[in-house]
Amino acid sequence: MPFDASEYGRHIPADVYDLAFAHLSPDAAVDRLAALADGGPVCEFGIGTGRLALPLRERGLTVVGIDGSAEMAARLRAKPGGERIEVSIGDFTQARVPGQYALVLLAFNTIFALPDQDAQVACFRNAAAHLRPGGRFVVEAWVPDPGAFRGGTALRPVHVAQDAVLLEAARLHPAEQRMTTTKIRLGNDGVRLLPANHRYAWPAELDLMARLAGMSREHRWVDWSGGPFTDDSREHVSVYRCPESA
Repeated sequence: MPFDASEYGRHIPADVYDLAFAHLSPDAAVDRLAALADGGPVCEFGIGTGRLALPLRERGLTVVGIDGSAEMAARLRAKPGGERIEVSIGDFTQARVPGQYALVLLAFNTIFALPDQDAQVACFRNAAAHLRPGGRFVVEAWVPDPGAFRGGTALRPVHVAQDAVLLEAARLHPAEQRMTTTKIRLGNDGVRLLPANHRYAWPAELDLMARLAGMSREHRWVDWSGGPFTDDSREHVSVYRCPESA
């Protein structure tokens, strides 16, 4: 079945998405991204409802985005300041927004929402095409951990609070480096399901995709704090950079 970039937003209402991930503070990411952009314009692939884009805009940065979901973009535009962020609706492996950017952002594991390696390689190339000389492509992703699965399945708590619990149920398809997942939010307002599929890739594979797009890795941190990435790291923030000149 062909990849449909709009499918995620149709299955997960934008207000439910915001509610499910309200526990995540954007502050450390915004601090790091603002420093990396160094005052230059930012383009976010998978901009969603603006969790990072809006506070970056509040820092005085020009922010534009690409997202497959018209529903997510509408939620962004309805928020204070959201009307000032230009969003192109389309597949960020190929959709373009005008201009050259100091930084292209692909946060919150969204690289794995793409269906296969070809699409992920195309995403890196599209990011490079949006960057000005010396510009940066920043990818936030988790590190694959097939050992966490038993019998090809796993269930883990994502967030536990007094008013809501967020769980993730997953099935592993290692031959295709793919996971079928559903996040389950249990709250006083009922049960909501957030289904998603992932084509996962190891950090070294992402590095090779960057090289194919003409970029090289500048940094890899354990998270937005800038701590060192180690053998025990389960997530990473990787920064790839275009050459200063052609």
